[in-house]
Order: sequence, then structure tokens, then C-alpha cells
Amino acid sequence: MHAHKTDQRRLRHRGRDFHFVSYEGQAANPKRDIAATSPAWYLMAAGKRWEVMPHDAEQTPEEVDQLLLDWLDANVFAAVRAAR
Repeated sequence: MHAHKTDQRRLRHRGRDFHFVSYEGQAANPKRDIAATSPAWYLMAAGKRWEVMPHDAEQTPEEVDQLLLDWLDANVFAAVRAAR
């Protein structure tokens, strides 16, 4: 059994607050037709979560923060600009 340390990052970007949580991957369950998942970072908002990127325990907090900010720019703020 491997130990996954759940991490959390709270970032303020472009005047908004964002909360990210890392979750451990899960083994496949063929009986329930559920595919295996890898550890990943998720954006938490409004009682829901959205997968953002793979969780890499070797990355520094600064690297993780920059990757999460890049993801926000590409996925959250790009959608805002497109809607205008």
C-alpha cells in the first residue's frame, strides 16, 4: 500500500480565490466498469471538483502553483474572454 499525501493549494489570481486539492488515484473496478485513475489535482468550487492536472510528488510548491495558474489562464480566464 502506498501513502498519498493529500495537498491543498489556495491561490488568488486575477482578483479571485481558487482552491485546489490533490486526490489519490484509484484502482480499476471492472465489475462496476470503472477505469483506474492516477493521482491528480482538482479545482474545488460550488461543491464540485474538476480535474486539472496529474499530481507529481516531486514538484515543488512553487512549480505546482505556477502550473495551476497556467491552467486557470488557459481554462477559466480564456473562457471568460471568449464569452465577451
